[in-house]
Amino acid sequence: MMSFLGSGPYCYVNSLAMVLGDDSPPPSVIEVLTGSPFGMHFGANGLPYFDPVGWDPDLGLDAALDLLGWAGERTSGGSAGEALERLRAANRGGPVMVGPVDIGLLTHQPWSVGVATGTDHWLVVLEADDDTVVLHDPDGFPYATLPTAQFLAAWRADAVECGGPYALRTGFRRVREVPLTTALRESIPHAVRWLGADSTAVGRLADVIEKGIDDKFRDHLVYFAVRLGARRLADAAYWLADIVPGAAAILQRQAQLLGAIQFPLVRRDDRAAADGLRRLAPTYEQVGAALAGGR
Repeated sequence: MMSFLGSGPYCYVNSLAMVLGDDSPPPSVIEVLTGSPFGMHFGANGLPYFDPVGWDPDLGLDAALDLLGWAGERTSGGSAGEALERLRAANRGGPVMVGPVDIGLLTHQPWSVGVATGTDHWLVVLEADDDTVVLHDPDGFPYATLPTAQFLAAWRADAVECGGPYALRTGFRRVREVPLTTALRESIPHAVRWLGADSTAVGRLADVIEKGIDDKFRDHLVYFAVRLGARRLADAAYWLADIVPGAAAILQRQAQLLGAIQFPLVRRDDRAAADGLRRLAPTYEQVGAALAGGR
C-alpha cells in the first residue's frame, strides 16, 4: 500500500513533530494515533468535519503522546501580557508548540482575511519579544514573523471552539520506549469507540449537499474538509495494513470514496457528490467491526 505524500492541513501533528525533533515518528502516524480518521460529525457551526463527534485536536494530541510514550505540559489562559511572558519563558528551553490560534488573524499568510474566522491552527514559536514573534507555520512558512500584537490576537482564539486562549505545549520528554506497532495496536480500541459515536453523519451530509449548499459550505468542503478527511483515511490504511489488514482495506476504500467527491464538489455536480457520500456512509460501521474483530 502506497503512502500519500504532499501538502495538506496537518498543522498540529506537523507542529508536534517539529518540537519532538529527531525522535519524532512521522506526522502521518501521529495523525492516526490521535483518532481523527475514525468518524465524521457536524460542528457547532453547522459545518462538516471528517473526524469523530466529541473529538478535538487537543484530545487527539494527548492520546497520541500517551500511546507513543511521551509526556509534556499544556498551559493556557491569563492575560495577553501574562501569556507572552509564559511563552518567552518556555522559549528559553527551545521551540514551543502553540495552538489553537485563529488562522484568520495570521496576517503573514497572503490569503489571510485579517479578521477572526474561528478556524483553528497550530504552529511552533521560535522567538518572541515585545515587538515580533518568529515562528514555523506548517502551512508552508518557515521563519515567518508577525508583530507581537497581531500574534497575540490570533493566539487569544476568541472565536475558536476548542482549546481556550493562549494555549501552548512544552516540556516534551519520552517517559517510556514504545514501538510504533505497539502504539498502533493499542490505539485500536480507541478507534473503535470513536467509530461507535455516530454512524449517521455521512448520510446526513449527503442529504444536505443534495438539497443545496452555499458557497461558504462548499468552500469548507473543497478547500479543507474533504482533502483532510481523505488523507487521514489513507494514512490510517497505510499504518494499519500490517496489523489489521481487513480493516486497512476498508479504510483505503473509504479514502478513495471520499477523495473522489472532490471533483464533483468543485464542478458543482452535487448529486454525484451526494451519491459518493452514500457509498461511503456504510463503511464506517464496516471498519469499526473489522477493527473490533482484529481483522
